[in-house]
Amino acid sequence: MVPYAAMLDIPRPVVAYVARLLAAHRRRIGTPRGSRALGPFRQAMFVLRWFRHATDVPALARDAGISQATGYRYLHEGIDVLADQAPDLHEVLQRCQADGLTHVE
Repeated sequence: MVPYAAMLDIPRPVVAYVARLLAAHRRRIGTPRGSRALGPFRQAMFVLRWFRHATDVPALARDAGISQATGYRYLHEGIDVLADQAPDLHEVLQRCQADGLTHVE
């Protein structure tokens, strides 16, 4: 195999935002600094590459230099962190009602 570099077609501010969410999550759960195989920015790229290109986890893990098991853990952690940002149904319905909407789109 030969190494190569590639551009990820996601704006840098999006990757930085997800990295900040991941870093905050790590602080909340007490992860010691420097104890992870990937830092928050590289984990954010890992997760966003999966969302953007549906790259299989073994390939993502290989490219990142981590095990498949760690890749799956990092992916699911990233999905959970992003999902925590979504409003719940009650919040959506309240917002729609406040905006005078009769249907949720």
